[in-house]
Amino acid sequence: MLIGVPKEIKVQELRVGLNPGNVKELVAEGHQVMVETNAGIGISATDEDYIAAGATIVKDPKEIFAKADMIVKIKEPLKNECLMLREGQIIFTYLHLAADHEQAELLKKSKCVAIAYETVTDDRGGLPLLAPMSEVAGRMAIQEAAWALEKKNGGRGVLMGGVTGVAPANVVVLGGGVVGSCAARMAAGMEANVTIFDNRLQRLRELDLMFGPRVKKLYTTKEDIEKAVYEADVVVGAALVPGDDTPKLVTREMLKHMKKGAVMVDVAIDQGGCFETSRPTTHEDPIFEVDGIVHYCVTNMPGAVARTSTYAMNNASISFVKEIANKGYKRAILENKHLANGLNVCFGKITNQAVAHALKQEFVCPCEILK
Repeated sequence: MLIGVPKEIKVQELRVGLNPGNVKELVAEGHQVMVETNAGIGISATDEDYIAAGATIVKDPKEIFAKADMIVKIKEPLKNECLMLREGQIIFTYLHLAADHEQAELLKKSKCVAIAYETVTDDRGGLPLLAPMSEVAGRMAIQEAAWALEKKNGGRGVLMGGVTGVAPANVVVLGGGVVGSCAARMAAGMEANVTIFDNRLQRLRELDLMFGPRVKKLYTTKEDIEKAVYEADVVVGAALVPGDDTPKLVTREMLKHMKKGAVMVDVAIDQGGCFETSRPTTHEDPIFEVDGIVHYCVTNMPGAVARTSTYAMNNASISFVKEIANKGYKRAILENKHLANGLNVCFGKITNQAVAHALKQEFVCPCEILK
């Protein structure tokens, strides 16, 4: 199979779909890989590194989209990239279609085979291609919150861990999954006062074993969230419904009762966000204020640490890339229910039930298209 790796074009996105090591793996199994020139510059991988791994370097992304059987990216294709996709071409990347109706329509129109990292599953009920970036984003949420809390950024001027004789920040984490648990770990490590919410009792038991008394664990109720948010210096939105819209756990009305200069970090912004007042931001302009509350809503947080993120992502994705390349997408999807869960759009149809629900469109089972 001919696999194409274009350079990412989203603002401040420096990750890359395949690192040189994984290119070498694919070439060793008989596949060809085309990489756009300077695609790896953000992870300190030169064109020469890719050539040494067996890739062909091309200057124009149009050539990659025109020739490749499968496009491997990190972020969702922007409009001009969607317009270059063709019928039957595979694109394997993050899509986050629940919050992006335009992209969904463009993918449908192209009749490509769009497989989303974020909805690929595993035997334990997890999301193996979302988890690495969730780990990064959860950790980053706290360091970005600490920065945003500084007075010069509009924050309360509170040090996350406090100092002798001065109380630490109150950090509230909404969601106890990978993002939430990583955020709670980082905040507790900085000696903040941390409360984490989840609506799954088994997960709360796991969090109790994970953190012990260092972190307060609470079942998600509207009343308890309100109490915690009103006392918070930092709120991290870490709730997720795979493929679907994110529940709005903090309303605009609640902001009126929060401490002025408190910081809200919405890690779920790719899926529409946990906060009613959230809107997507970029690394170039990451924060804004609503009713005196600082919002950090960058849609590609892990892109700021591109090297760490790329290698973490590639460690998780390479087995799936190989499976698609070795078997072809039809056989790979029909034989692997977890890849089938990753198929979001195929030949103009929405093929993931949660995505179809979010977009208010008809769901078509992949088996009906690929049989």
